[in-house]
Amino acid sequence: MEEFEVSDASKKTKTVYISTIISIALVLLMLGLLGLVIVHAKNLSNYVKENIVLNIIVDEGAKETDVLAFQKELNANRAVKQTQYVNKELAARNLTQDLGEDFVNFLGYNPLTSTFDVYLKAEYANNKSIETLKASIAKNPVVKEVVYQSSLIDMVNKNINTIGLIILAFAALLLIIAIALINNTIRLAIYSQRFLIKSMQLVGATKNFIRRPFLLYAALHGLIAAFIAIIILLATLIYARKEVPEIIILNNYKEFGFVFVGLIIIGIFITGISTWFAVSRYLRLKSYNLYR
Repeated sequence: MEEFEVSDASKKTKTVYISTIISIALVLLMLGLLGLVIVHAKNLSNYVKENIVLNIIVDEGAKETDVLAFQKELNANRAVKQTQYVNKELAARNLTQDLGEDFVNFLGYNPLTSTFDVYLKAEYANNKSIETLKASIAKNPVVKEVVYQSSLIDMVNKNINTIGLIILAFAALLLIIAIALINNTIRLAIYSQRFLIKSMQLVGATKNFIRRPFLLYAALHGLIAAFIAIIILLATLIYARKEVPEIIILNNYKEFGFVFVGLIIIGIFITGISTWFAVSRYLRLKSYNLYR
């Protein structure tokens, strides 16, 4: 009979632990998905900014060697991601393809000019940085004019900042909810062990001695839950990459690593802290209060 009771208690304990791990894993999965959304939002923001084009109109009298030297100078600039030189002949061919007719033969001359399409790095895609770059570029005799849409850049940066604040606010709210959910899950799990905690205390075990195994189990459960969440996230990403290979986020393995490491740290930290407080609560309780 006694063996049956011990076995039954052991099964209940395992059930509690398994349900705790699953609950924590689901919460961490939710946080992981949000982390990937934040990473994707950042990469999407950079992608949009780095596709803003700064057009440099080349002076008609500029020599080809001077133009190529100027391009090297542009590429060496820390604000520039890449440049594309389009001479007037190439521009005419491109426009002819777009129009579907040879406008050069119709006009008798090529009215287009050679240009540079300059793509900036994301951190420099703002009007202040562009104005500084423009002032520097305009000094070169090769340059006739520098053209860009300042209103578009302002709008892009404003919208990106607004969306970023919304995502951060949502992330903070979700983190608070996640902490509360994990904390409640841990408290319920420790509640089932309250008599064991008090029994150990009554036979003379110190508080740290009692806490130690619970904290170790909490760290282990947090780690297992984090790995479960990571496996599900990886499976989701692999499936998404197969179905939608164009998604930018799917190629950012470094960011994935940060998200996954973050999940492990959060899983271990929150479960550890929650367990500490839950066990401490029952250590402070009087024996007759355990039945309440």
